[in-house]
Amino acid sequence: MEITPENLSAMSGYLQQTLSPDVDIRRNAEKSLESVECNRNYPVLLLHLMDKQDADAHVRISAAVTFKNYVKRNWRQDDGLADKIHKEDRDAIKQYIVGLMLKSPEQVQKQLSDAISIIGREDFPKKWPGLLTEMISKFETGDFNVINGVLRTAHSIFKRYRHEFKSQELWEEIKFVLENFASALTELFKATMDLATKHATDPNSLKVIFSSILLICKIFYSLNFQDLPEHFEDNMKVWMEHFLSLLQADNKLLQTNDDEAGLLEQIKSQVCDNVALYAQKYDEEFSPHLQAFVTAIWGLLVTTGQEVKYDLLVSNAIQFLASVAERPAYKVLFDNTETLANICEKVVVPNIQLREADVELFEDNPEEYMRRDIEGSDVDTRRRAACDLVQALSKSFEGLVIQNFSRYVQALLEEYVKNPTQNWKSKDAAIFLVTSLAAKGQTQKQGVTQTSELVNITEFYQTHILADLKSTAEGVPIIKADVIKYLMVFRNQLPACVVQAAIPDLIVCLKAEPVVVHTYAAHAIERLFMVRQNGVAAITSELIQPIAGDLLTNLFGAMERPGSTENEYIMKAVMRTMSLLQDQIHPMIPQLLTGLKAKLALVSKNPSKPHFNHYLFECLCVAIKTSCKKHPESVESFEDALFQPFTEILQQDVQEFIPYVFQILSMLMEQHTGTVPETYMTMFPFLLTPLLWERPGNIPPLVRLLQAFIHKGANQIEADKLNGLLGIFQKLIASKTHDHEGFYLLNYIIEFMPRNIVSQYLKQIFVLLFQRLSNSKTTKYIKSLLVFFSLYAIKFSATSLIETVDGIQPKMFGMVVERLYLQDLQKVSGQTSKRICAYGVANILTEAPAMVQGDYAALWPRLLQALIGLFELPEDESVPDDEHFIEVEDTPGYQAAYSQLAFAGKAEHDPLKGFGEDPKLNLVKHLEKLSTGYPGVIQPLISSGMDKEAQGFLQQYFQTAQVQIN
Repeated sequence: MEITPENLSAMSGYLQQTLSPDVDIRRNAEKSLESVECNRNYPVLLLHLMDKQDADAHVRISAAVTFKNYVKRNWRQDDGLADKIHKEDRDAIKQYIVGLMLKSPEQVQKQLSDAISIIGREDFPKKWPGLLTEMISKFETGDFNVINGVLRTAHSIFKRYRHEFKSQELWEEIKFVLENFASALTELFKATMDLATKHATDPNSLKVIFSSILLICKIFYSLNFQDLPEHFEDNMKVWMEHFLSLLQADNKLLQTNDDEAGLLEQIKSQVCDNVALYAQKYDEEFSPHLQAFVTAIWGLLVTTGQEVKYDLLVSNAIQFLASVAERPAYKVLFDNTETLANICEKVVVPNIQLREADVELFEDNPEEYMRRDIEGSDVDTRRRAACDLVQALSKSFEGLVIQNFSRYVQALLEEYVKNPTQNWKSKDAAIFLVTSLAAKGQTQKQGVTQTSELVNITEFYQTHILADLKSTAEGVPIIKADVIKYLMVFRNQLPACVVQAAIPDLIVCLKAEPVVVHTYAAHAIERLFMVRQNGVAAITSELIQPIAGDLLTNLFGAMERPGSTENEYIMKAVMRTMSLLQDQIHPMIPQLLTGLKAKLALVSKNPSKPHFNHYLFECLCVAIKTSCKKHPESVESFEDALFQPFTEILQQDVQEFIPYVFQILSMLMEQHTGTVPETYMTMFPFLLTPLLWERPGNIPPLVRLLQAFIHKGANQIEADKLNGLLGIFQKLIASKTHDHEGFYLLNYIIEFMPRNIVSQYLKQIFVLLFQRLSNSKTTKYIKSLLVFFSLYAIKFSATSLIETVDGIQPKMFGMVVERLYLQDLQKVSGQTSKRICAYGVANILTEAPAMVQGDYAALWPRLLQALIGLFELPEDESVPDDEHFIEVEDTPGYQAAYSQLAFAGKAEHDPLKGFGEDPKLNLVKHLEKLSTGYPGVIQPLISSGMDKEAQGFLQQYFQTAQVQIN
């Protein structure tokens, strides 16, 4: 693809079409772009389009988004796989992108900044050392639009330091950044703070200057997160003095009138984050500055209003106090009743009160309300911060805190009782406060795991929660949601009888109109079904069976309500209910399938809720698994119901759903006994299409599906199709990420395909295996290779294994034994893999003449000793230091990544199922037989070639089996 006006115009046309509201036009344009993205100059063309001043603004932004996604998908290079980006394009991108970003409009600049950070994650600093120098040089321009572009990019590259695990590589990178960037950042900060004072009356300049200050504060947080750098320790006074002045800044020109936080609020929030980090991690060095910040932040809290725009600021300010309160060294700051009463009255109670904005969120944006309230994404809310502060104070002053706060709870409840209709917000605040006081430890999965002994959870439930839960009156929806949440949060602490009695009430709540209420009811049912007390499930299928019809009817009914057509909590509750009922669900399957199919048809048109979609497919798996377990013939009814929607998903290439479809097709095929039905065989050639294997998310389920074909229909696969299968095997073993999947396929080919068809390809297969071994050896690959060689020795004979290897290069099998079996047999993991190796090595030792009296006799006792090591020594889990292969695909960017369906679990296949003997017993019986064929040969080999410990173990095996050898 040359960079010509014609190609730029064509690219522009496709990008315009990707913005079309018509799904077909949009998809065709996306596919057209995908089909040419491996061509040379493709990314450079996109960059040129962004640079065209006369191009339509939408096209330039679309080009920027497309470029960023292209970089996300393709920049990372996987060893063994072809690089999808030409080297010249990689170099051109790095030369061009920073300059282009800095002169682009803001929306394009943001996309390019993200792209730089993705490239930086892979290449910086080793493959892109000049990036930092190029960026720092722009500070000298004095142009803050350019400086802000540089700072935004630096922030996007450095912010990963906040969550990366400590490693030598990370330390070296941070050291490189600090040496080159820290000093320049400090000087820029000082200069920018001076400019803020000079331009205090110029609104336009102030906006740009304060944007820079915000980014500088964010970068400070990233660079200080892992450890306290020497530069920042030496310059702490400079930074802290400026931070303090920023907390006290109040320029009317920077104030906003809407609900969005302005620059000043964002900067103050970030400063609170920065000083909280220092208070938590570097308290010794930070202690001289602490008192000034406590005073300043307390002042902020008591003077800042309740408006939404201040939420992040107030939240971070409270979190700072919480981080200080947690540290034993600062305990003295809070250690008196008056201070605690002040905190309760002036900080906690005002910030847990619901505001009109929260009520509007409940009604108008229930998804966001739930995300904050039950999904833990409320980290930036006032309520969450107030709760964290209560819990931090409780660690040191539990009795005093509960005594103090209980008075407020009592007062709030009394206020509610006076006029429930008007004062319902008081009850909401009381429930929230009790939850904060009682919960000492909590996880998303388990709910509360540890509670305060000073709060009676069950009594509060019976007195203040139960009546509202049972009430069928209209009531206040938020209170209904609160009481359901209380039950859900304390599900493990409430008695089993209370949890059981709540289920019928929750089933009624599923009929509630408000989205939050029926969603909380579904979520609570799903969580309660998982409760185990003293190791026993609190809710059994026998308890649910009489009400299962109502429960499922109400769950599907709730999904018909506006706002809940793709409600992931409800679909998860359907899945959990079906799973709990097991075989009792069978009579309801036709009705359930109808409902699930209707949902599948709806979401296939535009998949937008990944969790909902996942649970939908899980429900199908539960239905298949539970029905076919006792009614194997029902597999055909599932095929009749699902083949048509599945075919449409495959034909329309709904990428998000294809991995799920392959898993369920595998499940269905595995239910069949005998040959593979013709409907599946017509699909087989399609599964070998190269494009399907380009998407990493397809690979595991596709391999499983092909394994099912090979297992059930080895004789139905035409000989010429084996070529296609082996092509896929070749592609997979070339990749460090997917090589194990290649072996899964190869092992099935060896085990099930007719030998006369496979034989002609054997030499070629072994050549490919050795080529990969010499080009890119990893522990994972060697383990898979040893299992394959051992399986081959079992299925095709040890002699065939030796002859095939030696047919590639004379005496090569000696190297296989010496460099693979002797060095790495002990690394083989997993019961089935170890068993295969034990039987395979026993065959190599006892059924191949070349091992006993031929070229490899000297290796015989050492191989026997390695096998005894596999039996007796701990598994060797060491991995070479230089090995950095990825075990699990971590694909950056949006792709239909593989999502394993829990209920589609494949029963582990054991190729040695008929081999009943213990591997040790099998070994000694083989040795006995061998010694009969070679009298006087075996015992001397054992005595002279093995160490005493291994001989001792072998002697024990002989004694146990009552076997002797000559």
